[in-house]
Amino acid sequence: MKTIIICIILFINSIYLQGQMANTYRIRTIAFYNVENLFDTLNDSLTFDDDRTPLGKDQWTIERYRKKLGNIAKVLAEIGAQETNSSPDIIGLCEVENQQVLEDLIQHPYLMDKGYGIIHFDSPDERGIDVGLLFKKSAFIPVAFSSHRLLLKKDNGERDYTRDQLVVSGLLDGEKIHFIVNHWPSRSGGEARSRPNRIAAAALNKRIIDSIIRYHPDAKIMSMGDLNDDPIDDSLKKILRTKGKPKDLAAHELFNPMERLFKKGVGTLAYRDRWNLFDQLFFTANMLQNTEGSYTYWKAGVYNPSYLVDQHGRYKGYPLRTYAGGSYVGGYSDHFPVYLYLIKEERHVQPSLQGQ
Repeated sequence: MKTIIICIILFINSIYLQGQMANTYRIRTIAFYNVENLFDTLNDSLTFDDDRTPLGKDQWTIERYRKKLGNIAKVLAEIGAQETNSSPDIIGLCEVENQQVLEDLIQHPYLMDKGYGIIHFDSPDERGIDVGLLFKKSAFIPVAFSSHRLLLKKDNGERDYTRDQLVVSGLLDGEKIHFIVNHWPSRSGGEARSRPNRIAAAALNKRIIDSIIRYHPDAKIMSMGDLNDDPIDDSLKKILRTKGKPKDLAAHELFNPMERLFKKGVGTLAYRDRWNLFDQLFFTANMLQNTEGSYTYWKAGVYNPSYLVDQHGRYKGYPLRTYAGGSYVGGYSDHFPVYLYLIKEERHVQPSLQGQ
């Protein structure tokens, strides 16, 4: 009988202590997606968008545009949902034509109840493609944003117009975080020949990061984008000096969780049966610190469910894109999206049995 009484007392104490403090976690999803030429159907006389018009080479009709919007919206609605039961809180995008396509995107039924806001600037890219940021108004409050120009020259000395880098600073549930959205120059003309352009893009990205840290030494900064380079290339390793292992990091250095994925053979796009991981998210070392009341990095991944993968033909196993081999197939993008989770412990004091 004495043993039973002791067990009952221990059980009640356990319930009491659990009632005093219950720990839960808030998770925020950060995502990036190269949406592969999300163009409207209108001909912009200032850019080379003629192919993506109803009378252009791609026969880009309003029906195809609407299908593309639905496809991209579906993907965005599902990224991170396996952990949060909702869409991402912050979404970086590239290859969007203008503000209007972003407006159309967030008004799609898959996304219209998510409460997204938009930050976008027109860039000087010759094809008229830009980067942009979507954010849930319930989670993030922008306080400053700017567009930073990347100045490049062609071999003949003429200006080579490309995408700007978008910087957005704001409060994620009250915590100041800076986001940078990138779309670095492509490998057109060959990797080696085009490498200096990506080195220049990385140098601009580093100047932006260093400038923020100069004025705010404890700033939390996250950069994301289609870098057209892998995590082990010079632009990342020698210019930005990203590290793939947390134990190697010093203060103000950059951690790239995509490096580990790349070394395991994970990719976001394929070319001639070789996978690359051009789509990346990396951030300052202080986002690995488990500080009470602050967000901490949890894990990262590539979002590649089976419906995003081409199941047939010449490009079997590749991302299921909108056009393949010059023919319209009505897919999603030639890239898979990437994402990461930020996590914060929340403690809630609950009534004990004494108060019941």
